[in-house]
This record gives sequence, structure tokens and C-alpha cells, in this order.
Amino acid sequence: MQRGYARALLMLIILSLLLTACGSGGEPTKGEVTVYVVAPLSGFQANGGQTVLGGVRLAAEKINRAGGLLGYKLNIVGLDDESDSDVAVDIAHEIQAEVDSGQNVLGVIGHLNSGQTLAAMEIYKDLSIVVITPTASEVSLTQRGYNNFFRINANDTAQARVDAEFLVQTLGAQRVAVIYNDDPYGQGLGQLMSQQIQALGAEVVVSLQVAVEQSTFPAEMPQILAANPDAIFYGGYEVEAPYLRLELVEAGLTVPFLASDGAFLAATIDEAGSAAEGIYVSAFGPSPESAVDDTWVREYQAVEYRNPDTYSINGYSAMEVLAEGAREADSFDSSKVADAIRGLRGLETPMGNISYDAHGDLQNQQIYIFQVQEGTWVQVYP
Repeated sequence: MQRGYARALLMLIILSLLLTACGSGGEPTKGEVTVYVVAPLSGFQANGGQTVLGGVRLAAEKINRAGGLLGYKLNIVGLDDESDSDVAVDIAHEIQAEVDSGQNVLGVIGHLNSGQTLAAMEIYKDLSIVVITPTASEVSLTQRGYNNFFRINANDTAQARVDAEFLVQTLGAQRVAVIYNDDPYGQGLGQLMSQQIQALGAEVVVSLQVAVEQSTFPAEMPQILAANPDAIFYGGYEVEAPYLRLELVEAGLTVPFLASDGAFLAATIDEAGSAAEGIYVSAFGPSPESAVDDTWVREYQAVEYRNPDTYSINGYSAMEVLAEGAREADSFDSSKVADAIRGLRGLETPMGNISYDAHGDLQNQQIYIFQVQEGTWVQVYP
């Protein structure tokens, strides 16, 4: 009896140690769960999409090293929407087919742009997945009754308010030219900026719409110069903003130039050349250098073989939110995970302290402003 008791006791101790080890790390043992990262991975916005994917990969790598998510290995699959809404819809249908076939899919982190997000959500809204955009800011995204949609970033109402205050109250602008591109993001932001500028008692002296990827402005330049603004706001992307700035400087108009978050990429500096100096841009997150430590940077480099860039912490934080939702729900059931995410109170991420309202917007919406100083982005607000 004593020998049998001792053997049983030894087996219980060994089992306890094994369970403790599984809880604190080791390889996931229950299979895989997929998270799709859908963003432009090629073309003019490839760098932005790749930085999101890199951040997600790092977060997943750390979770997998610690035993996985609820014991499952996170399988991160990057899909290229090419900054094209038709492609985004095609990808959404591919994901729908995977979900319908029974694949274990937790969610989608994407899309980068509001236009593609709006298009794809018409499919995602009916799927048993959770969608977290790392950057899409068009206001109506969280006003359409989606139960499975969240942002990790502020929306354009917050961006327009902060940008207008920066131009009018900080820089002292009273005559602002508002220029924006022709996708839903640019159009919505242009309208909001005009409203906010006027609400502050300043004047919108000209409001112009340009095309996505427009790189010369022969029709618009005379109108801007004739309006004689003391500041320029541009709502659009890095494939338009630097060329507009360059033409303005070459025409002798060197007033403050503030571009929206869509231009917060190295390409804006590279393509504007010497005219880049002094450009302001708003952003949904702080620079990675100020938000994470050296260990995080080294871990990112080990996973991605490159330095973190503009949206790396957005992707990383989105994956943290999705994972925490699953942990709180103790389930991959999308409705339970979504409810758990809405119930988050103070999840600490590189994007800040995360909690949500009932619609999927952040409770605390922070906007940052950077300026090109000596050829690099320097945070000047807050």
C-alpha cells in the first residue's frame, strides 16, 4: 500500500508540473487558429500594409512561444488587397469560404484603408469572425450596426478636431485651403475638416477634390494660389501629398502644410525631396521609438528582418486586443469574443490604454502630430 501510494503521489506531482509548464509556456498543443491580415502588401501602399503584418506576426510569435492562444497556435495569413475595393471584396469572399468550410478562423486584422474596409465589411458582418482595423478611420464604419467590428485607432472626427485646432490655435492659421482625395476616407475627412475649421472661426478659402494617386495639379494650383491661404490641409495618401507639397513650394507657397494620417509614411519625405522639410502630418499612434522598448524592437527585427515602421504597433496592438478578447471569453466564438472586447477596461498596448464603446470605437481617441525635421518625422504633438 505504501509503495502504491508513493507511486500515485509521484505521478500527481509530475502531472502538476506538466500542467504548470503548459500554462507558462511551451508549444501549443490543441491545433491552429487562423487570423487573416488583409492590407496592401504590394503596390503604392505596400510599406504601410507590411508594417501592420509585421506587428501582427510579432504579437502572434510571442503568444505562440507562451503556449498559444487557449492552447492553439496562432496561424497568421497575410492577404494583399492591393488598395483596391474590388480585390478586398474578393478576399472577403475567400475568407467566407474558409469559414463556411469549417476552418478555425478567429478574425481579420484589416483593412488598412477605409474604402476597402467599408466594401469588405458587407461580407464580414455576416461571418462568425471578429474584425479589427489597424488604421481605417472613416466615421460611418462604427455607425452601421456591425456587431463584430472594432478599430485600434481614432476615427476621423477626432482627427479633424485635433488637426483643425493645431492649424488654427497652434499655428495661427485663419485662411485654410482644404484639399482631399476622392475615396471615402478623403471625402469624409475633407468635409469634417471644413466644418471644424469654420467652427473655430477661421475661413476655408478653397476646397478641392483630387484623384487618388494624382501626382500633378495643373488645374488646382491656380485656384489654390488665387485663394492665398495661410495654411494647407491635405486629406489623402502619400501618393498625392508629397507631389502637391512640391508643386506648392515650387510656386512659392511655403505656408504650413498639414497632411492626414494617410501620408504618414517615409514615401512622403522621399518623394517631396527638399520640399518635405517642415511638412506636418497627423497620426493615430506615436512613433514606435517612443511606444516600445529596445527589447520589443529586437524581437520585431528577429521576426521581420527589418525595423518597425509607421503602423507596426497598430498591427501588434490589434492582435493583442483580439487575443485578449478570446482569453476573456475563453472561446473563439465570435459573438463571445466581440462581447469580451467591448468589455475590455484598460488593456495596455503600445497604442495606449484600450477600452471600447458599444459601437467599436475607442473610448480614448488619441491623435499625434509629426513634422519633418532634418529629413525625419519628429513628434510635435502632444
